[in-house]
Amino acid sequence: MTIENAKNDLYALQRKLAAYDHALGLITYDGATTAPKGTADNRAASLSVLSEELYRLSTSNETVELLEYLDGEKEALTEKERRMVFLLLKDIREMKKIPIEEFVEFQELLVTADDVWHRAKEASDFEMFCPYLEKIFETTKRFALYVEPDKDPYDYSLNKFEEGITRKTLDEFFEKLRAGIVPLLKKIGEKEQVDDSIRFGFFPIEKQDELSYYLMKTIGLDLERVGLSTTEHPFTTSLGSHLDERITTHYFENDFVCSMYSVVHEGGHALYDTGSNRDLAYTVLDGGTSMGIHESQSRFYENIIGRSRAFCELVFPKLCELFPEQMKGRTAEELYIAVNKAEPSLIRTEADELTYSLHVMIRYELEKRIFDGELEVKELPKEWNRMYKEYLGIDVPDDKHGVLQDSHWSGGLIGYFPSYALGNAYGAQFLAKMKEELDVDSCIKSGDFSAINSWNREHIWRHGSLYSPSDILERVLEAPFNADYYIDYLNNKYNEIYSL
Repeated sequence: MTIENAKNDLYALQRKLAAYDHALGLITYDGATTAPKGTADNRAASLSVLSEELYRLSTSNETVELLEYLDGEKEALTEKERRMVFLLLKDIREMKKIPIEEFVEFQELLVTADDVWHRAKEASDFEMFCPYLEKIFETTKRFALYVEPDKDPYDYSLNKFEEGITRKTLDEFFEKLRAGIVPLLKKIGEKEQVDDSIRFGFFPIEKQDELSYYLMKTIGLDLERVGLSTTEHPFTTSLGSHLDERITTHYFENDFVCSMYSVVHEGGHALYDTGSNRDLAYTVLDGGTSMGIHESQSRFYENIIGRSRAFCELVFPKLCELFPEQMKGRTAEELYIAVNKAEPSLIRTEADELTYSLHVMIRYELEKRIFDGELEVKELPKEWNRMYKEYLGIDVPDDKHGVLQDSHWSGGLIGYFPSYALGNAYGAQFLAKMKEELDVDSCIKSGDFSAINSWNREHIWRHGSLYSPSDILERVLEAPFNADYYIDYLNNKYNEIYSL
């Protein structure tokens, strides 16, 4: 085998892997969006076959020999190729430690669990979903111990989404957020609450759909490559490569703000993915490097940009055009105040910037305790409700608005939730760095996001997964990550809004 032949085989392998991911992604996307309710078993059967074929391709002797040969010839590889080999070998070495029959069985479980979760949420019945969630937690922990038996299994799960993170680091991070957020929230609670009535009324879904496409264009998405659909729980996915990106939203006729910010949030994910360099398509480097960095982009566009006064002033004329009766006599300033109202709430995806991380902390604490054997899955509803009362001071009325509200656990994404809070904090520090070069507010007011997007593309997006999250932070920030930037951002914003 020559090095050039091996390099060609490396790219050919990744194209095959991308094709399987494309097929798997399409089936999953269809299941979450337009597939009839009774088709989960059909999807599970196809996913079982495809997952087994993907496993065999990834772990075959031919694949392993190719990658180990290239790993031994690092000096002849480019930086990009070395990272490809590292990531592929890491995944393969982990996958080979998991018995194939258990791997395939888990993929089938996730398809069934997702279908049951949708029905359980609709019925507000956790008991219906509980047996599947028990299996998901059990399997996730078992796989972690297969792969790294000497490592904390929850740390392993966290690392699937944020390379290098540990519960020790997260405990310190969340303690800092708690110390910064809770006193501010207490001061706001002592003030007269702001008026958010502008967001409520009757907003026809077809008009909200028009608003969605306006928002997508405004933030700079390429509608030739980014599609929009609706689902129970909004998400973003790449199909095959960053050249085909899909975002989803969920419309509520009585509140246009929910979908408005879902679209901007998911649009931030899509901007990151589609911003990857073209030559990364169909490789393991395509798309974002971690969910923390990914969430830094989605939360940056949703909150730092989308809930800014400048953005509210920019989109308000469009709202008046689409909803003339509802917006009659209203102002852009009223919109700004309404979308930044800070108060405890039930639903994470609808939470304000200030309380959002408290929702994440609850999920993080629950996951840790299940992994540690301190909490059983069947006890989740009761403990969820208790913690919402303790952390946010509110009563959870039912499972639909409580423990069943998120799709993550049904998809096996245990360890994902901390990425949201990390993303908030990363984004605030990215903003401070960006402001050294750009007048961000002026860019937003003008409706021209090209300078903002170019900065993010140059520093973050174009690299895809070439660098680890810690490397990206070091390259962009030129300083250690510091959550104080996020706490300062929140204090400055909410002190002004509430005249504290």
